[in-house]
Amino acid sequence: MAEPLTLYKLIILYMLKKVDFPLTNAQISEFVLDQEYTTYFTLQQAISELVEAGLIRMETIRNTSQYYLTEDGDMTLGYFTQKISAPIREDIDRYIQENKMALRNEVAIVADYYKNTAGEYSVHCEVKEKKGDLLDLTISVPDKEQAIAMCNHWGKRCQEIYEYVMGTLLTEPKSE
Repeated sequence: MAEPLTLYKLIILYMLKKVDFPLTNAQISEFVLDQEYTTYFTLQQAISELVEAGLIRMETIRNTSQYYLTEDGDMTLGYFTQKISAPIREDIDRYIQENKMALRNEVAIVADYYKNTAGEYSVHCEVKEKKGDLLDLTISVPDKEQAIAMCNHWGKRCQEIYEYVMGTLLTEPKSE
């Protein structure tokens, strides 16, 4: 059995290995804390040390940290997978299998904003798929409140917007 902090790191690496998309801090925390493997602060220490060691990579989007397994992390996990007990691996496998679509959807639909060079706000919205972006849209708006509202609504409206754009661009314009 691995030392506790090492085990938590291996659990995180194993979770990231089992998906083909990033996991958020909240998603990793939900699993580990629901299973009562450790405390929140110990888990955050393990995540931080994995990032510092280059075994996972972190991206931050609108106050959400997303984690990706790096090549070094994958190699490390390959050496030490057996240090994770079979019941824990089974728990992770079951959790990923039961929640894969919901986990993917949480990170596949992304919206963020930033102040642009014109002094307005650019809202960048994406719907990601396994091999790249399904939809990537950037819109300028005059103020921060509009930018925030657009980001907040993107998740609920992106499918409708995608269908509208596709339908509009694939139909011949009406001649007048």
